[in-house]
Amino acid sequence: MSGGLQPGTVLWLRRYSFFFAVVALATLALILSFASHAAWTWVFAAMMPFVAIGLFDAFQTRHSLLRNYPLIGSMRWLFEALRPYLRQYIVEGDEEGRPYPRMDRSLVYARAKQEEDRQPFGTELNAYSSEYEWMTHSLAPMPVAEEPFRVTVGGPQCAKPYSASVLNISAMSFGSLGRNAIEALNLGAKTGGFYHDTGEGGLSPYHRTYGGDIVWELGSGYFGCRNRDGSFSPERFAEKAADDQVKMVEIKLSQGAKPGHGGVLPAAKVTPEIAEIRGIALGEDCISPSRHPAFNSPVQLMEFVAKLRELSGGKPVGFKLCVGHPSETFAIVKAMLKTGIRPDFIVVDGSEGGTGAAPRELADHVGMPLREGLVLMRNALVGAGLRGEVKLAASGKVTSGFSMAANMAIGADWCNAARAFMFSLGCVQSLRCHTGLCPTGVATNDPHLQRGLVVEDKAERVANFQRHTVHALAELVAAAGLSHPSELLPHHLWHRVSPIEVRPLDKLYPFLAPFALVEAPEETPYGAEWRAADAESFTPRVDVGPLRAA
Repeated sequence: MSGGLQPGTVLWLRRYSFFFAVVALATLALILSFASHAAWTWVFAAMMPFVAIGLFDAFQTRHSLLRNYPLIGSMRWLFEALRPYLRQYIVEGDEEGRPYPRMDRSLVYARAKQEEDRQPFGTELNAYSSEYEWMTHSLAPMPVAEEPFRVTVGGPQCAKPYSASVLNISAMSFGSLGRNAIEALNLGAKTGGFYHDTGEGGLSPYHRTYGGDIVWELGSGYFGCRNRDGSFSPERFAEKAADDQVKMVEIKLSQGAKPGHGGVLPAAKVTPEIAEIRGIALGEDCISPSRHPAFNSPVQLMEFVAKLRELSGGKPVGFKLCVGHPSETFAIVKAMLKTGIRPDFIVVDGSEGGTGAAPRELADHVGMPLREGLVLMRNALVGAGLRGEVKLAASGKVTSGFSMAANMAIGADWCNAARAFMFSLGCVQSLRCHTGLCPTGVATNDPHLQRGLVVEDKAERVANFQRHTVHALAELVAAAGLSHPSELLPHHLWHRVSPIEVRPLDKLYPFLAPFALVEAPEETPYGAEWRAADAESFTPRVDVGPLRAA
């Protein structure tokens, strides 16, 4: 290209034009600072950091975008950092946002603060979308129950049954949540008369500050009741389980957000306080195995349940799991039949459940969602004739009276919620739980960030949210012409399959009759899995389905 710039040079000038403009402005400011007013000195000083950043960008070797577009390329990182906040507060509609849409979060906030939660002008949901569900109502509705619904947990093998609320705080450990958050949750549970699950991180002093009812969760690390080698310590367990504040014991087999996955708390994060609470060594990695060392088979699981019940003085003992292989669920049920030992309760945690951090593949694609898991566990218990002896709870994205009613129609006796109670504490879904930099002081142990969470104020909001949500459930139950949520059945819940087709849940999922698995398993959809299930092993005794081709 004679008499002009080469194309490559033109492109180079374009790419560097913003940086050159900043350099030119800084140079002009320097000249003017000598020639005229001293204020230009401040302009020069303000521009020099940008010149330095541009020079660094042009010569660094890690980011090609910055190397090719110095200074202005940094704007990409700025907008990427701002993107979640811009979407949440400016772009997203009320039905958008993940994991929780704005309308769900707003409902929790309103009920926690005792603000107006009624809706004007009709539903904003699309009643003809494939995700739409509704409850059938009665032309002869019942009066709304004034007393909070309770569920008695503890079968004939339990000496100290517990009367549980139908909505409780699900497992969240101290360490994942900060001291103030744990104390606010427990004070809220005390005020509202519901229980607070410790999570697998152990029974901390902050769970006991205000005396709220506690469900002590035992994970595979047995934190707070372990020996030096990480094995279960009966003596330490019995000592802590004797506390009157501990009402039930829950064995965590798996959790919805990362089923089949263990965990490691690096030694650098093991503070003296966490080491004391968990019963681990200071300066060493804290390991949560992916499976329990105390048992290796369904029968041994039942024996462990009986052992914990005895060591706790007869308190209800159960377990929590995200349902995986159906044959393993049936193996556990067969172990109940073989040993005669019954857990007092089972908590089904859906794969949509939350956690502080999880590998994306496990969080997105491993484990059954709550509804399918709940149906399978209900059918396993009913089909074996055990449903009357074992209570069933549901955990996973419970935020409203309707979400509770839907779970109870399938078979749950009560519901647990974690993230909804975090919202009631002030969580804004900033998705920074795993960084320790939670802006609202909920999922952090930074004392400066925790300062923003005032225990007494947030505890009141926790109790408010629970009370108003249970009242909303009572209104739904009354509208259906029922007296108690235990009377809800699958046919009370309808689901839109397509724009022109709807079905009640009992026509979408199989719901077994009592003893169906024992008397005629081949006539159920679970014949192959039931035949493969072995009470003595979590490994199926025969293959289920076709084999891989040679």
